[in-house]
Amino acid sequence: MLFTPFNNNDFTLDNRIAMAPMTRSRTSQPGDVPNEMMAKYYKQRANAGLIVTEGAPISAIGRGYSMTPGIYTQEHIAGWKKVTDAIHEADSKAFIQLWHVGRRSHSSISGHQPVAPSAIKVPDQVFGPLPEGGFGMIETEQPRAMTEQDIKDTIADFVQASKNAIEAGFDGVEIHAAHGYLFDTFLRLESNQRNDQYGGNQENRMRFLIETLEAVCQEIGSDKVAVRVSPHVIEGFADEDPEIVEVILKALQKMAPMNLAYVHFSENISRYIEVPEEFRQQVREVYPNPIMVAGKQSKESAQQILSKQYADMVAFGTPYVTNPDLVSRFKNDWPLAEFDADARLTLYGGDEKGYIDYPSYQA
Repeated sequence: MLFTPFNNNDFTLDNRIAMAPMTRSRTSQPGDVPNEMMAKYYKQRANAGLIVTEGAPISAIGRGYSMTPGIYTQEHIAGWKKVTDAIHEADSKAFIQLWHVGRRSHSSISGHQPVAPSAIKVPDQVFGPLPEGGFGMIETEQPRAMTEQDIKDTIADFVQASKNAIEAGFDGVEIHAAHGYLFDTFLRLESNQRNDQYGGNQENRMRFLIETLEAVCQEIGSDKVAVRVSPHVIEGFADEDPEIVEVILKALQKMAPMNLAYVHFSENISRYIEVPEEFRQQVREVYPNPIMVAGKQSKESAQQILSKQYADMVAFGTPYVTNPDLVSRFKNDWPLAEFDADARLTLYGGDEKGYIDYPSYQA
């Protein structure tokens, strides 16, 4: 099934393999602008039915990793247009991942104190400027609690970023609500200790995400809107959340009538819990629309998930770093180039090395 077309209403893909979003920090400076090198990187990998780009901050305050490509200025829009043109020339489709990192940031990166549902910090590091010069992993900063006006402004930022993405030629947007970033911290008990309409019970904790999805769907059409969640990933938090699975299942029930392009489950990264088969069955009971799964999948495990109808698409991340021709390698059972220590060293920042110099397989 991996290589069969996917069709849902007017959303059609050549195959069910997606390239998962991965931060690579290769923008042009100043301004964090997408460039020709990024266009080449994505075009090399446009054998995927769908490319989901690296996270693009929706605003300066939403930024949490240095040199990531924004989607909030005209320069960003023009830069991304080079990328979408390249992907479309290769007959693939592209969704941009819209990103607000919340408390996973530092003012030396964004120019602002990080924001969160509550003023709670946990030990955490992000890619930013080092005191001695250059870039590396730095400790995040104490966040401030968002006001209700901050929340309204952030929803408006997501709506504007979505409009910008469509102007830049994207086929749709994926809202990042996973991995301990802004929406994920609103969903979880540990990080959300508010006592207003955005905190407390489960309904309130999912309100910010649902309102944002509704607003973006209204602006650009629900067939162009997706969302990424990670209920079994503990990245960005001190402990597991006893209610997060229940909260996600209830949120999916609210999303079902929206008819989103897809819901994207991120799994098996950083600190995580194995996803039980029971959860996949529960998801299918409450959510009838397209589902994407990502996280250390192999060709074989992806085929199994599709055949059991737990997902409609499977996304691959690190295999696409070193295997730009991943679909051909899967189709022909060619060996994969390993994601090794050298590949890890060039993941964030730098130049063409470890970015666009990985060759296609030579039989």
